[in-house]
Amino acid sequence: MLVRTLDEITDTDADIKTENWRSKRIILAKEGVGFSVHETTLYAGTVNDFWYANHIEAVFITSGEGEIEDLATGEVHQLKPGTLYLLNDHDKHQVRPKTEIKCVCVFNPPVTGREVHDENGVYPLITE
Repeated sequence: MLVRTLDEITDTDADIKTENWRSKRIILAKEGVGFSVHETTLYAGTVNDFWYANHIEAVFITSGEGEIEDLATGEVHQLKPGTLYLLNDHDKHQVRPKTEIKCVCVFNPPVTGREVHDENGVYPLITE
């Protein structure tokens, strides 16, 4: 059994910070369970373009409000606590937080913690 707190991750190499968001990687590929789990904070007023070409991501909003746009269709969905979105088709998307958003993200395949978004918002596929 693994028990881990956010306090244990804060300000370690599993706590990734950018000017638009912060991601605390709670479970990573090294745990060998087939997925990774992150708590992500998206900062109010930012515009975030993502495309997980190599991963499937599920995102559950726990606090805050904003919107997500499917960049292929232009369809916009409102985000608020209790909303989950699943990027099940490697969807290119843009997230626009109106307020600070906190969410729990699950990735398959799991990330290692070493990934960095490229110019297209893509994480490379890195294996342990």
